[in-house]
Amino acid sequence: MRAEVVSAARLSVAPMMDWTDRHCRYFHRLISGRALLYTEMVTAPALVRGGALHLLDFDPSEHPVALQLGGSDPRELAQAAKLGQAAGYDEINLNCGCPSDRVQSGTFGAVLMKHPQTVVDCVSAMQDAVDVEVTVKCRIGVDDQNPEEVLPEFLARLGAVGCSRIIIHARKAWLQGLSPKENRDIPPLDYDLVQRMRGLFPHLHLSVNGGITDLDQAAAFLKQGLDGVMVGRAAYHQPWDILGEADARIWGDARDQTAEGVARAMLPYIEAHLAAGGKLHQVTRHMLGLFSGRPGARRWRQVLSTGATREGAGPELVEEALSHIGPAKAA
Repeated sequence: MRAEVVSAARLSVAPMMDWTDRHCRYFHRLISGRALLYTEMVTAPALVRGGALHLLDFDPSEHPVALQLGGSDPRELAQAAKLGQAAGYDEINLNCGCPSDRVQSGTFGAVLMKHPQTVVDCVSAMQDAVDVEVTVKCRIGVDDQNPEEVLPEFLARLGAVGCSRIIIHARKAWLQGLSPKENRDIPPLDYDLVQRMRGLFPHLHLSVNGGITDLDQAAAFLKQGLDGVMVGRAAYHQPWDILGEADARIWGDARDQTAEGVARAMLPYIEAHLAAGGKLHQVTRHMLGLFSGRPGARRWRQVLSTGATREGAGPELVEEALSHIGPAKAA
């Protein structure tokens, strides 16, 4: 399976809190059969101390799928990694990049960039606990750190303990003074630094993340020699533009499907979710961007946004929303 996961890592969908839940990932997998999908961050304490094993639920069709963990205690992360492996995840990823107040108070996420030895200890403990690959997602540095010094040392330490696949968000994180949203936009991107790391560490599998908005940009990074590209908000808000073309352009594996077909393929999943006591909006909120740029896309969003929270709303609402979609432009 590792070879399949490494191949899938050529293009991955970033872990995004409150967005990349299991419904979102099921939807994304219908669009792309090849991209690597990540869970939203799950904290090790929630699994180990809180017993929140429902956070590990996923559909088998999501493979290849990676679990992202947050934490800073090696033993607890090792236990959480075991739970992730037992649940069937293909990769366990350690979050060293999230700048939110919640993760700062727990001394994990981007804070770990200041504590590389802790990261090494955590990764080593997780590697000892599981057979699936343990990876890291990090920033180029935090606060007043000099990324030119910090990032190569960080990568060297990880490489020394056998962590060979690392995703680099090409921005610093400012732990004081910027909100998590601002940390996604304000610190400047330094793609050149990530490219230099590719040259310094040829034995590592390095993916770039941050500010990537279309497949042309992703393909250019791969052509320049990076091993992978991770796309976040663009893949969520314009899933067809990113994932609908990805299999053909990134892997040469064309899929004969349409965005309308994907929407209708979600109907059995929606029916099963409702039958289990779920709500329609829990699924359809992830589908709002499916027709981004198409005639009728605004009405599609309106119908789903206003109707999916109503009592008794069901799959017929998706069909109603689809009736407003005009034909796609010819390629």
